[in-house]
Amino acid sequence: MNKQIPFHRYIISLICVAIISGGGVYMLMNQATMSSSEEASQDELAKVHALYHTIQENYYKKVDKNALIEGALAGMTDALDDPYTTYLGKEAATELNNSLSDSFEGIGATLSLVEGIPEVAQAPIKGSPAEKAGLKLHDKILKVDNQETNGKELTDVVQTIRGKKGTDVTLTIERNQEQFDVTITRGEIPIASLQTEIDKQTHIGKIQIASFNESTAKELKEAIQDLRKKGATSFVIDLRQNPGGYLNQVEMMASMFLEDGQTIVKFATDDKVLGESKASKELDGGFKVKEPVAVLVDGGSASASEIFAAALKESADIPIIGTSTFGKGTVQTVSDFGDQSEIKMTVQKWLTPNEEWVNEKGLEPTIKADFPKYAYFPPLPKDRTLKKGDESETISNLNTFLNALGYETIGNTFNDTTEEAIRDFQAKKNITVTGEVNSETAVLIEIDVATQLQENDQIYNKAVEVLTESKE
Repeated sequence: MNKQIPFHRYIISLICVAIISGGGVYMLMNQATMSSSEEASQDELAKVHALYHTIQENYYKKVDKNALIEGALAGMTDALDDPYTTYLGKEAATELNNSLSDSFEGIGATLSLVEGIPEVAQAPIKGSPAEKAGLKLHDKILKVDNQETNGKELTDVVQTIRGKKGTDVTLTIERNQEQFDVTITRGEIPIASLQTEIDKQTHIGKIQIASFNESTAKELKEAIQDLRKKGATSFVIDLRQNPGGYLNQVEMMASMFLEDGQTIVKFATDDKVLGESKASKELDGGFKVKEPVAVLVDGGSASASEIFAAALKESADIPIIGTSTFGKGTVQTVSDFGDQSEIKMTVQKWLTPNEEWVNEKGLEPTIKADFPKYAYFPPLPKDRTLKKGDESETISNLNTFLNALGYETIGNTFNDTTEEAIRDFQAKKNITVTGEVNSETAVLIEIDVATQLQENDQIYNKAVEVLTESKE
């Protein structure tokens, strides 16, 4: 997905390792092995076999046979010109499965890259191997099993630290300018797919759902029950930047908000509707949410998120607040070849209860609301210093950020007013006052802007307004 991400969520992503990813809606399948090549027509694959042998016999240097096969498999899915149908090698398949799982095996520490060095970005998960080993916030990880981390991609470092439960990994840590090694035994780390909080003043329970993984429906039911005990009389379901997940989970979750018999989603081929899923006791176990509800969406809400929002919008007349969603209207299955590689393949499209196909256009919210424009600006550069006399769109963005923080800065020129604002900002942050924007100053400006956007979340505020009015 390449639609815009709100700035405050982008900044959060800079200081967190994304555990949940994917961007799809997946049908659960048995891990059935794919059909063997003996079942394929040899005539149809004659050219493939001929090319394979020709390359092996005549290419000017030694050929990796496995690389040829993997390339051929990837080429077949690429030829479909479907971004959601992909051949997944072992590593990619593992990554997808982890992204949809409710747990992973590792140490339980969230990392960020700070000037090229991985750093512990949050206190380790309580009870995790990282916490038991004494890792602390801001610990720098210089080496993993004696391999330097400087300059490596964060995802590569994370994958190296992760590993099978019960195995050891040795990290070289720098803390307060001291270096030491810590050996940690990996364990199973649960992944919470949602977060909750209650506004005691309005009695609104807010539930932010990051993805639809293996246990999200169960987590949602428990969250609603807990929030009710805390006094919640209405709910906000936040699906912003939620890329999707398992179809069975979104069906169970949507059913909780609909009356039995109401349509959740319909399934179709190019020319006809094949069937539909309806709310029922079989899906939700008889657990229903009768309180007023509002759903938040944005351009990062995709696939399963769109199914949920469309079901509540069209079947239950529940307000959907935010911006147009991503627009992914297809369903994928994941099938195993038997050697840890997989194929993720589109098998049908899904339609809203009113038989609208949101693919490539998105679901329109009931009520439009958005962050200010600067929420979608790109981050400030960290590889160069911005200073007086500079003139560019980047400086215009800088001045807008500063203006949002209360400084009287405008225009695309780094002028006296900009310099004065930077000096004041640096003094308040107790960092070296230079009047120039280096990497440290840029990060602190972005964090303050992100915090302000979170504290003045216009989309959430609109939901509060709607729910408050519904009680009057």
